Order: sequence, then structure tokens, then C-alpha cells
Amino acid sequence: MAKPIIKLINAVGETVNADPDVNRFLKVVFLPNFNVQNAQLVYPAADLSEQISTAGKEASGTGNMKFMINGALTIGTLDGANVEMRDEAGPQNFFLFGLTEQEVVAVKAHGYCPADWVDANDELRAVLDLIAGGTFSHGDTEVFRPVVNNLRYDDPFLVCVDYASYLNCQEQVSAAWQDGESWTKMSILNTARSGKFSSDRAIAEYCDDICRSGR
Repeated sequence: MAKPIIKLINAVGETVNADPDVNRFLKVVFLPNFNVQNAQLVYPAADLSEQISTAGKEASGTGNMKFMINGALTIGTLDGANVEMRDEAGPQNFFLFGLTEQEVVAVKAHGYCPADWVDANDELRAVLDLIAGGTFSHGDTEVFRPVVNNLRYDDPFLVCVDYASYLNCQEQVSAAWQDGESWTKMSILNTARSGKFSSDRAIAEYCDDICRSGR
């Protein structure tokens, strides 16, 4: 599934980046072979860090801390290190969206049917129809069918459930960005309160709690 998703990112990028009405304000870039060396250029340049893993998957860590240390604000779910980062920065300096871990469990326990969520959201349905109709694949309606079908009929990460909450949160991000002084203050506070996530503390904690205890 990762391969068609990456292909879709690049296909959307081709469309967006070639549109003169859009590409003055927004470009889509997929950075291949992401590693520590090229990450050093990305983290300090970012204004907003998107940490959108499903709550309870523990998929969010280290990278989001590096964004925070370098002053990026975070839009994210209550997953993994996001929880600690939000506690340290303060809820007012973190853009939170999506289900909690308990809510994820409850949705699945009631028999999750993603198609119901797609049908209930006109915009989400239009997005999937746009992809399925070949808009980003030169008319080929098969190449991205696995991605669309996964979201409509499986969606193990509850993307369709969190979709509306994510868009609403992005509206909050856009509003906050308009106030440069407030955004800068939030950025400074994120960096100032990120000391807990330093490698020095982590290594010392490993030494004290694991190595010296013999575990």
C-alpha cells in the first residue's frame, strides 16, 4: 500500500506544482531517502509539523520532537510522543485533532464501516471520487484504486473518521498563522519547553533506569 500512496503524493504534486494559480503559494514535494543528513535542512525550515498518526498506534516519536526543538508548531493526534509534547508545550501551543485512543477502540468495537463516514462527508467523498476518476493519473482509473478501496472498505487507521476534525484544525492553524506575533510566541515556547526531549536526558534515563537496574 505504501507504494501507491507515494505514487499518489507525487501525482498530486505534478498537478499542484504545474498550476500557476496554486504554485505561487503551495508546492508538494516528496523527499526521497530521508535521513539525518538531509533532515538537518528540513527541521529548522519548518513552520508546522504534521504528526497525524492514529491515536494508540504509538507511531509518533523522535521526528516530531526535532521539529518542536527547532520551533515548529505541531498539528497532531494524541498519539505517541505527541502526548508528552503537548503536555510540555501547553495545550494552547499545540493544534490537536482526531480521536483519542479510547475513542478509536470504541469505534472499532461498534463495527467500523468507513464507507458510512465517506458517504456522510460530501468533501471527503468528492476527494476520493477525484482520485478514483483518474484526475491525478492521466485518466487511468485503476492505478490508485487500491488506495481508494482501502479507505472506503478497510481504513485500518480510521482516516475517514479523523478527516473532518483534521480540516477543522487546519482552519485553526490558518487563523493562528495570520497573527505573526502570536505564532512567533508559540514557536519560542515550543522550543523553550522542549528540553525534556534532549538526547542527553534520554541517554541518562536509559543509564539510570535500564543499565544500572540490570534490565
